[in-house]
Amino acid sequence: MSLHKPDPAEHPGYFAAYIGLVPEGDLTELLDAQTEQVLRLYGSIREEDAGYRYGPDKWSVKQLLGHVADTERVMSYRMLCAARGDVSPLPGFDENDYVRGADFERQSLTSLLEGFVAVRRATLSLIASLPEQAWGRSAMVNGNAITARALAYVLAGHELHHGRILQERYAAVVGKQ
Repeated sequence: MSLHKPDPAEHPGYFAAYIGLVPEGDLTELLDAQTEQVLRLYGSIREEDAGYRYGPDKWSVKQLLGHVADTERVMSYRMLCAARGDVSPLPGFDENDYVRGADFERQSLTSLLEGFVAVRRATLSLIASLPEQAWGRSAMVNGNAITARALAYVLAGHELHHGRILQERYAAVVGKQ
């Protein structure tokens, strides 16, 4: 699907950094390719290294992956609400509270990867089902309007952002299989 990048008026300014990471081209193809990249990247980490943190108060590899999947769940729901024209105000979410409440450390890295793949497939299914007019509809999230189109780009950019963090800051454990 060839969506164009959202205009700055379609989203709060703090999402511009994520959206800016997304290259031009077919968004569905990018999201699909990201799925394979996530599987390769996190799959290159040994289970015994999945608790690695690059700093004492930083997330572990498992927490990082769990955060990416949880954020996709939240943003996909927001995208659904926007696309359907739901005008109910949606709350923000604190990613640190979500990570603390999830206990990702008790799950295997494999199960966390399976969870990410499942939510990404659901996101791709939702995107494929949306009619053209849905992309410009917006929802109120945490007091700010954001379009379904912008949310799709935020999803892609969020994963790109955290993929780079994994490669740069968790390099000590990436590719050690």
